[in-house]
Amino acid sequence: MCGISGIIGKNWDDEILQRMLRIQHHRGPDAQDIFINEDHIVGLAHNRLSIIDLSDSGKQPMCDTTGRYWLVFNGEVYNYLEIKLQLDKEFSFRTRTDSEVVLYSFIKWGPACLDKFIGMFAFAIWDNKENTLFAARDRFGVKPFHYAFDGKGNFLFASEIKTLFAGGAVTRPNEMAWASYLQDGKYDHADFSFWQGISKLMPGHHLTFKDEKISIIKWYDLAEKTGIREDNRPIDDIIEEYFSLMQENIIFRFRADVPVGINISGGLDSSALLGLVDKVQGEDSVVKAFTFITGDARYDELPWVNQMIGKTKHPLSPVMLRPEDVPALAESVQYYEDEPFGGIPNLAYARIFEEARKQGILVLLDGQGMDEQWAGYDYYRKASTTEVTQTVQGSKDSPVRPECLDNEFRLRADKELFPKAYPDSLRNLQYRDTFFTKIPRALRFNDRISMRSSTELREPFLDHRLFELAFRQTEDKKIHGEQGKWLLRLLLSKHLPGRIVEAPKRPLQTPQREWLREELKEWAEANIEGALNGFGGSWFKKEDVWRLWNGFLKGESDNSFYVWQWINLGLMRNFVTPYSNIN
Repeated sequence: MCGISGIIGKNWDDEILQRMLRIQHHRGPDAQDIFINEDHIVGLAHNRLSIIDLSDSGKQPMCDTTGRYWLVFNGEVYNYLEIKLQLDKEFSFRTRTDSEVVLYSFIKWGPACLDKFIGMFAFAIWDNKENTLFAARDRFGVKPFHYAFDGKGNFLFASEIKTLFAGGAVTRPNEMAWASYLQDGKYDHADFSFWQGISKLMPGHHLTFKDEKISIIKWYDLAEKTGIREDNRPIDDIIEEYFSLMQENIIFRFRADVPVGINISGGLDSSALLGLVDKVQGEDSVVKAFTFITGDARYDELPWVNQMIGKTKHPLSPVMLRPEDVPALAESVQYYEDEPFGGIPNLAYARIFEEARKQGILVLLDGQGMDEQWAGYDYYRKASTTEVTQTVQGSKDSPVRPECLDNEFRLRADKELFPKAYPDSLRNLQYRDTFFTKIPRALRFNDRISMRSSTELREPFLDHRLFELAFRQTEDKKIHGEQGKWLLRLLLSKHLPGRIVEAPKRPLQTPQREWLREELKEWAEANIEGALNGFGGSWFKKEDVWRLWNGFLKGESDNSFYVWQWINLGLMRNFVTPYSNIN
């Protein structure tokens, strides 16, 4: 896992590239380097977190043997050894890295190489002969890629938004993004960011920059791969194929030259992850496990985690988050997120990566992706076709409060509806959550949180082959009565009997509502005040905000998402400080 950045144009200073390199140091503390071509048209920068081939030979920017192609790569292509076998006769490899495999794959197959990759990635390759930049992002957008133009017409790209600020991009809020977020709960759903002029390359897309023009093409679409076809094979055949892919993904995610750990909760997905790790690694596996706790029995899943771990030899590290930790931690996490993040559960998750790094664990696995594949959320069982944009698990209350927004500001919200790619409402909800709501948000939160501690997060179940297989299944294989994930449960009972431990389904994993009403009340109010007096103050009807806040304190709402929106806006008031003085 690394940080990539670059600048292309005719009017830029080397110090700008150095500044971009420095600001992403946390993404790759093991090595930093730059490449500037002879014509001074392009500059590439790379921050390396060494995971595979820890030697200096794996440093980037990396060039081919001719010096024509230059690569900056962030992520992991897990099947790089298998792809390398197809390239060995044609290319002379100088490293053991997956990065070099990506480089030569592009040289041999061009953009078609992307279809061969299994993994998470965002990379850019400069063609020094054609003066062309090619960039690509993985199918689900696990790894980030942002781009913008500075005030001089130079093209900038980077893993993080703050890096583009350091490169000279503007720091003005994008009111369309903010209106969409505050009114409808929509964010991380489109190619625009919360900052004017800063765009993101969407998942499953690649970009070409040549002659000052950008061309973007969609190279992967889950709906096109699955379409209206249904998988009518016997259930046992489906289970065997799916389980085989699950095992292969665990094997792939343990390809690393550094220690690997696992992040678990009391859920079914964690049971599957832990059971598969033991099946692949052997029952004597001592891979370290991490979970977060808050000291509140209403939310903590430690009893179920202990049941799970008690059947294994994995050492467990429970990581505590207390309410008094929140103010300073929220400020820190906000700096690394660049945009609004999900709330106190994200802070608890950040603690896990801090602790893993302290213990020398540089790679963590988690179970992201199963709910979207197998219809695990409660609202899937109703499969409504309504355009719900932000759903809080277990809540009957609206997560947003558009009535407290200025009427003119509300009109600036993005009006685009989510695509209906399938003929049935269930898969449309799953598709929405996979590419426009749940997963894109979680991936952005988790990438920044893990990189904040210079650690790598790998998600074995976020694999396109698993999604394609699951999306071809009919509704009856996903939902039985009031229970989702039916086929997944059947699979685990067959292949991992006695290993399933699952906590009761609850809306949150932290007492966010309670803390905001009690221990963190003054802190919350200070941040709401900061939001109303900061750059977004004119967006609100201030009296209505305070009225709704007082109602929240009295217990008039069963979720705190809208309150966190206001707090988050207050946290971001410090984020708009100009980045030109970064050193």
